[in-house]
Amino acid sequence: MTARLARAGLLTALLTIAATLPVTPAAARGPGDRHDVVTWGASADRLGDAVPNRSHRLVVRTSVAGDNTRIRLTNAFGDRPVTFDSVYAGIQRSGAELVRGSNRRLTFGGAHVVTLPAGAVVYSDPLPGGLPAGADLVVSLHTRAAGGPATGHGMAMQTSYTASGDHAGEESGANWTERTGSWLYLDAVTVRTAASVGAVVALGDSITDGWQSSGDLNRRWPDYLARRLEATGSPVRGVANEGISGNKVLADGAGQSALNRLDRDVLSQAGVRTVFLFEGVNDIKAHTGVTAADLVAGYRDVVARAHRAGKCVVGATVAPFKGWYEWDAAAESVRQEVNRFIRTSGEFDAVSDFDRLLRSPYDHERILPAFDGGDHLHPNDKGMQAMADSVDLDSLRCGRSAAPDGSR
Repeated sequence: MTARLARAGLLTALLTIAATLPVTPAAARGPGDRHDVVTWGASADRLGDAVPNRSHRLVVRTSVAGDNTRIRLTNAFGDRPVTFDSVYAGIQRSGAELVRGSNRRLTFGGAHVVTLPAGAVVYSDPLPGGLPAGADLVVSLHTRAAGGPATGHGMAMQTSYTASGDHAGEESGANWTERTGSWLYLDAVTVRTAASVGAVVALGDSITDGWQSSGDLNRRWPDYLARRLEATGSPVRGVANEGISGNKVLADGAGQSALNRLDRDVLSQAGVRTVFLFEGVNDIKAHTGVTAADLVAGYRDVVARAHRAGKCVVGATVAPFKGWYEWDAAAESVRQEVNRFIRTSGEFDAVSDFDRLLRSPYDHERILPAFDGGDHLHPNDKGMQAMADSVDLDSLRCGRSAAPDGSR
């Protein structure tokens, strides 16, 4: 038996055992001792045209363990309703094939069918049983009625599968003959765990999204961070990756700007304790006239809104990119000024200095060759791991409370 099959068998056993355990009524538990925490997340964007009578088998990697798994479906960028009549969650065996006995149907308000109006999101009902950390969870869904713009995440760095007709309930991969590198409609998975356990959300661009990391191996820097948090038993173990390739802090384009998507992609996630802000290079290198003062104002907006919601904010310095075709001395000057603010302003709860970590000791404007994914902007797997290893895990803990009026 291969290591993958052995691991998949263990996950199935854990799910089966957990599903048979008695559920303690809420009234019998101490107040606030359990809550929902995001175990996986991906930012939403407009993603082509929605197709009716289409099945999507979406592979995602969990971070924090828990039970009572729920998924969140989104029609955030749709202009008309989309109806799902068959939604399942199981464990990947290999490719599109699931571990036998693991695929279970999800309900929404007790119903098998759910319709999302344009712009809406919905959580499934909790799925009984446990879900381990580091599980390859597979969400399969069928769109009975769909049209107009689809909502999803374009650059998943993970192979998922599609098929014509309804095959969501099947554990075989035989009918899942088409592959996709995107996630459709799914933007979060949560589990219920101890109230002492929280999550961090990485808000970023293509570096956070994982470009130049190895596909299907979960080697984005937030993936490495999730494994490190789990191994150390940190109270912050949930990790949601809300990176979008090409994303900017200030302007819409490749996805809505960080400012415009902060509430939906970050602050709405369950159990979030800390926001990890690592964005700005796309604003700088686009040469649209954005100044350091403009970016600083954007960062301050993110920090203020997150603080009002009771979240800490870790700011990461903008990494070097000399050698990338849009680099020039003017852009470098803005980057240096922005990084001085991040390091010295004291407005962030903590700072991760990715610039110092990634830069070459011989040319501080360039990424270290050993960390360079090849385009002089995006780190490779080794660079991604170094980034995650450099994060001070204590900086991800937060004791803040939301503003009394709940304002943002």
